[in-house]
Amino acid sequence: MKTSNVKGAPALPLNTILAGDCIDVMNSLPEASVDLIFADPPYNLQLKGDLHRPDNSKVDAVDDHWDQFSSFAAYDEFTTAWLKAARRLLKPNGAIWVIGSYHNIFRVGASMQDQGFWLLNDVVWRKSNPMPNFRGKRLTNAHETMIWASKQESSKYTFNYEALKSLNEGIQMRSDWVLPICNGHERLKDENGDKAHPTQKPESLLHRVLVGSTNPGDVVLDPFFGTGTTGAVAKMLGRNFIGIEREEAYRKVAEKRIKNTRKYDKEAIAVTTAKRAEPRVPFGQLVERGMLRPGEELMSLNGRHKAKVRADGTLIGEDVKGSIHQVGAKLEGAPSCNGWTYWCFKRDGKTVSIDLLRQQIRDEMSDRPH
Repeated sequence: MKTSNVKGAPALPLNTILAGDCIDVMNSLPEASVDLIFADPPYNLQLKGDLHRPDNSKVDAVDDHWDQFSSFAAYDEFTTAWLKAARRLLKPNGAIWVIGSYHNIFRVGASMQDQGFWLLNDVVWRKSNPMPNFRGKRLTNAHETMIWASKQESSKYTFNYEALKSLNEGIQMRSDWVLPICNGHERLKDENGDKAHPTQKPESLLHRVLVGSTNPGDVVLDPFFGTGTTGAVAKMLGRNFIGIEREEAYRKVAEKRIKNTRKYDKEAIAVTTAKRAEPRVPFGQLVERGMLRPGEELMSLNGRHKAKVRADGTLIGEDVKGSIHQVGAKLEGAPSCNGWTYWCFKRDGKTVSIDLLRQQIRDEMSDRPH
């Protein structure tokens, strides 16, 4: 992982932090080369004066020069330009996430629709530990909003529904995410012990985004890279990243952070997929490959029925014959039966589900080069 200047950057500089203005850098990269973009643009917070706590201590708020815009028109012009550059980079089935606050996210969303992005969800990140409202003149601002959109309406974007469901203890993932803000050991500090970046996002947020909307090996671009949360999580999850950051101080922190980030092993980054997305394996293939032999006896898991394997991958038992599903259904007197989970066999005195053999073949298929 390294920092590169735009002129010297390779065609697609994977796992690299590019120095420079995000619009210029994005326009220098090849068209339709990125699977996902995660963008955390300046919020244009419009802060008026210093903010103090009740004890009169000053709040370390976002007042950096990169968040300063002379007018809404100037911010809109900037937003339109970077979104246009971002959309050019996305593959036809690519998608984008943009995070913001009430100061900017509605303007960003309108621009996204104007430029042809197809909005999929707005996700509310509800902060479990938000900063209090010290002035007591407004509600405590306890959330930020993310817009998830595909490049176009027809895009076949990645959505790992089953993986997000597994993350949520088997319950369908909703569009309101309760996660803590970045603090404690995760909060990066500069050489003076101060926050390295005022709006560092928690890794838990990026973990959920990348697990849900990318696959291992995908290219994830972050045009406002900051201290590199996107890059660190992408590396851990086996995704490739491209970061763009114009501030040298942030780049230095991000480089060190990502260098010290460990990539998970292949088995750890695999996620749960929908059954329909897994490769189909005919039962007959188990017979062809000698994993089960013609004449071998199968038993139902409930122990009530038996059937023999035939050479063509069908079963015969108790005056019924047909597929593993048909025979199971007839023997149970049921309208249907999943034969893969119904039948088992004996090996070395142990009862083994035939579904284990199917999974062995699927694992071999997934290891083949694409």
